[in-house]
Amino acid sequence: MKERSADNILATRKWAKVVLWTTGAVLLVMTVIGIYFSREPDIFWVNHSADAESAVVGVSTTDTLIRVAETLLDKQGGYLTNDKMPPSVFLDNIPSWEFGALTQVRDLARVMRDDYTRSQSQSKEDEDIAKGAPRFFFDSDSWIFPATESEYRDGIESFIDYRQRLLDEDQDTQFYARADNLREWLSQVEKRLGSLTRRLGNSVAASRINDDLAGDPSAEAAGSQPDTVNVRTGWFEVDNIFFEARGSAWALLHFFRAAEFDFAGVLADKNAETSVRQIIRELEASLEGLSSPMILNGGGYGLFANHSLVMANYLARANAAVINLRELLDQG
Repeated sequence: MKERSADNILATRKWAKVVLWTTGAVLLVMTVIGIYFSREPDIFWVNHSADAESAVVGVSTTDTLIRVAETLLDKQGGYLTNDKMPPSVFLDNIPSWEFGALTQVRDLARVMRDDYTRSQSQSKEDEDIAKGAPRFFFDSDSWIFPATESEYRDGIESFIDYRQRLLDEDQDTQFYARADNLREWLSQVEKRLGSLTRRLGNSVAASRINDDLAGDPSAEAAGSQPDTVNVRTGWFEVDNIFFEARGSAWALLHFFRAAEFDFAGVLADKNAETSVRQIIRELEASLEGLSSPMILNGGGYGLFANHSLVMANYLARANAAVINLRELLDQG
């Protein structure tokens, strides 16, 4: 009996070691894969013809939107927001990054449908753009029936068809690079950057003065308005907002580079090239590599860095340049 008990103990210890080592190996593999999946995509060069006379207006913006959307789906690890399996299901930084970039894709796709491809408010919308733009507004975390990726790829295909028609110089395919159209997109960018800047700043702000109705003595709201509003970002949300801002900045950097080409004439006429260059410079600075393995949330004048405040600074400066650019475009 003693020998049998000893054998059982040895067998139990053996299996315990096997389970322990197997679990450790699986966790190690998952960690390595998670680190690989969590790398942000590199910045790519925006396509434009070297011969300015043969360049087709609108191709740079359309091509860049397509490539940004493709990067969302084809980057390292693919599209992670709707993944339900480990390690992707445990990752939240890159899904937040994806949402930030996707928001900018949606805004530009909407402006292309409503403004860039229409000469007037009552003009007929482009069929491919009208078909493709709504695809990007599909639920970002749908796993199946249908999967988010399939919807976004259908949207990409529609924009590819539109790009090809532009390159073929189809008479019915237009892209109107006008100052008023560019202002429409900039107004969306201004709102997004302003919102992100405030949310990033809330990493240290506990509350803010309620100024929602400021500037209009006759303004009203549906409900009562308190004097102060609690805005402190939860500890588990700080990194999510930070990476959402990084994703937005990454997409915007490419879109502004494309706008430099397609709206070159408009920008030159308004002497506004330097404003675009300043926006691009601030966005580039916001995408510098991280030296820390985690997003730090130190106090404003504390011992440790606050990455959210650094990001907010760059986006606020970019937003100031966007506002300046819109004012220049408003001038006759």
